[in-house]
Amino acid sequence: MLDNHQRNIATFIHLSTFSRFIIPFGNFIGPLILWITNKDKSEFVDAHGKAALNFQISILLYSIVFGIITIPFFIFKLFHGIDFFDFHGFDNFHFNITRPSPLLYFTGGVGALAIIVFILEIVFIIKASLKARDGELYQYPLTINFLK
Repeated sequence: MLDNHQRNIATFIHLSTFSRFIIPFGNFIGPLILWITNKDKSEFVDAHGKAALNFQISILLYSIVFGIITIPFFIFKLFHGIDFFDFHGFDNFHFNITRPSPLLYFTGGVGALAIIVFILEIVFIIKASLKARDGELYQYPLTINFLK
């Protein structure tokens, strides 16, 4: 039987991921501390702690992979047209406002996708917190189970 304390701890595990807006890596530190100190006391708290940490690790991994995929586009655009052996300074440097670069569309799409993913992450965290408050288990979507 779940008591109020267990549900509150599980809820705070999920909500502590928002501490990243105050503390660097708070989205890992907060849930990790709450989970480690309470995982032996309740299977419910243990399951929610693992779910929250697995989701945060998965988001970090997806962000790193996404960043690695997009970096070459920026490097090639940045160094496009630069002759490394015969550098003439900034004589040929100009902006072309009439015809935007395809990179502009790509970066706009990447930025819009990043905003959508960020909003979905917040929605999933709030949904998991509400499920924990109600005494239900919640599995985050697209989460890799690192902690079993």
